[in-house]
Formats: sequence, structure tokens, C-alpha cells
Amino acid sequence: MDLQNLRNEIDRIDKEMVSLFEERMRVCEDVARYKMDNALPVLDSGREKQKLQAVAEQLPEDLQEYGVSLYDLLMELSRSAQTRLTGSANALTAEIAKAIETTPPLFPPSAMVACQGVEGAYSQMACEKLFRRPHVMYFSNFEAVFSAIEKGLCRYGVIPLENSTAGSVNMVYDLMMRHNFRIVRSVRLKVDHNLLAKPGVKLEEIREVYSHEHAISQCSSFLQAHPEIKVVRCANTAEAAKFVAESDRRDMAALSSRACAELYHLQNLASSCQDQGNNYTRFICIARQLEIYPGADRTSLMLVLPHRPGSLYKLLSRFYALGINLNKLESRPLPDRDFEFMFYFDLDTSVYSPQFMQLMGELDSVCESFSYLGSYSEVI
Repeated sequence: MDLQNLRNEIDRIDKEMVSLFEERMRVCEDVARYKMDNALPVLDSGREKQKLQAVAEQLPEDLQEYGVSLYDLLMELSRSAQTRLTGSANALTAEIAKAIETTPPLFPPSAMVACQGVEGAYSQMACEKLFRRPHVMYFSNFEAVFSAIEKGLCRYGVIPLENSTAGSVNMVYDLMMRHNFRIVRSVRLKVDHNLLAKPGVKLEEIREVYSHEHAISQCSSFLQAHPEIKVVRCANTAEAAKFVAESDRRDMAALSSRACAELYHLQNLASSCQDQGNNYTRFICIARQLEIYPGADRTSLMLVLPHRPGSLYKLLSRFYALGINLNKLESRPLPDRDFEFMFYFDLDTSVYSPQFMQLMGELDSVCESFSYLGSYSEVI
């Protein structure tokens, strides 16, 4: 038998499988209606376990794992279809619907905003890109920014989440697991690092350079070309510039922004020191209350999945079945739980999509726990 004949045989089998798949899903719809009429839950874990065991017993040993995986996915799709028919409304979908209805049509032009660092920080620049007239309150660390939102000291906070070259800000992801907040907008800011020193100082005089660890990693090639310069990490690029400006020493410099050169009266010894010109940092704007402004087309979630094989695959298959694309998937270890993780997702979907609302109604059935962080749009 040649290859074409084998392919024809597969096509014949697939045609039968497609017809049987449709028949199976229609029966599942009848099951959903029965459950709805009799107030029964969509998920019947005992029934699913029995079904998977029966499938395994009907297959030869070398095909059991494949068969169980196939039917596990089939039951995920069936459950999703049943949830759609029975209605996926819950407290979360009601909260989202209320936020869509009550949030003003325009993002506020002015507000009290919490930022980490000092004047001139990139977070401040992100604020000025989000708000026309922000009133910025500076805090020494990221945790203080989250606390300022929770305590109501500021309506909003602006925090860096990831950089196009240095990657994710892991400290922020860890703090996100411990604090209550909602994301209301995000912004991408082009980052340009410059070597700033006191007026009149020459590059060959510099023996120490100060900056944030991410800025240092983004300028690794420049720093490697100057091995005589000692690198010192600090909390913020603007704090580095301020420290250099206030120091009595002339052999120090900071990797910071052009704005900080003007703000702290420093000269620019080397412009655009970063390894890549296309260097962007993504900032999120957080609030205590859920606000969903018109045009929201990105949603962020934090999920903890059951610690067993296939949990992440089942979740991703649910996204795929609903036609929802992922912009980002990040994992962070859970404190006090060995080799278990929190997953962070950015979903590319309109908040007005019925598939989005269906997903929000289904997540608690596939996750051990999850947090809806908000739906928003990104300023570029």
C-alpha cells in the first residue's frame, strides 16, 4: 500500500470521526439542558474518571496514554460547551459587567499617582504618558507603591512589569501575589540610558557607575568595553543620577535618562548606552477598584493550577477552543510550596467578546485558584 492510499484511509476515518464528534457534542448539549433543568453542576469528576478508565481499558497498552489524552481534551471541550449553554454568569462576570457600565468613558487626565524612585524616574515618564497632569507621589520601593493603592493614599500606581531586552521584573510579579489591586491601563515607554556625570568630568576619569540592575544588564556591552569601571547597583536610575549630582566625588557616573541630565545638572558623557536601540519597558497602571475603560482589549490573570500532569495543557486548550490568543505567559514559584507555580497570563481579547465572558465564568472549574487583575488597553 502506497502513501496516498494510506492518506485516503486516514481521510475516511477522519470523516467518520468528525461526524461522531458532532453527534457527541449534540448529546452533550442535551446533557447540559438536563443539568440546567435539574440544577446539577456541569462538572461531574467521578463520571469523568470512570470514563477515562473505561477508555484506557478498551485500548491496547501502547495506545492507552494517547487515548486518555484525547478523551481528556474531548471532555474539556464538552464541559466548555455545556457551560456556554447553561450560562457562565457568576460573581466575577457580574463585577466585570458592572465595571463596564459604571466606568467613565474617558481615562482621567489628572490623578494622584504613586511611583517608585525620585523625580526623573522612568516611572514618572510613564505617568506623564498616561496622564496629562499627574500628581506624582514617590515611594522608596515597589511594595510601598502597592500599599499606597491598598490604603487609598493614591488612586493609581505605575509600576514596571517587563523590558524588551532585560525581561520581566520578577520582584513585581512576586509582589502581585501578595497585594490586592486591579490593572486599569498599561503603557510602553522607550528607554534610553545615558552615562551622566558632573560637568567638566571626562569619561576616562570615571571609576564607578551607578544604576538599576535592569539598566546595567541592558548596557552590558558598553560596560564590558570599560572594564576599569566598577558597577554599583541601586534602586532606581533617577536615584543614581541624583546620588552622583549630590556627591563630592568626580569619578562617579550614572546610567540614567536624558531628562535626569537636565534635572540634576549633569553632563552626558555617552548617549544611548543600551545594547539594543529598540529598548522598551512596559508599565502597568494599577488601582484599588476595578475600572474598565472603553476599548479594553487586554486582560491579565494570575492562576494557580492543580499540581498534576496536564493542568496547564487543559487550560491552554480552553483558550484555544474559545479562540483567545495569549500575549504573555509567565510563571513564578509559590512561596512555601515546593516546585509549584503561579502563572501570569495576558490575554489578547476584547472585554466585550462573549467568549471572554464565557472564559471568566469557566476559570474556577479548571484552576485551583485565580485572580482577575483587570481588562484594559495599552498606550504605545
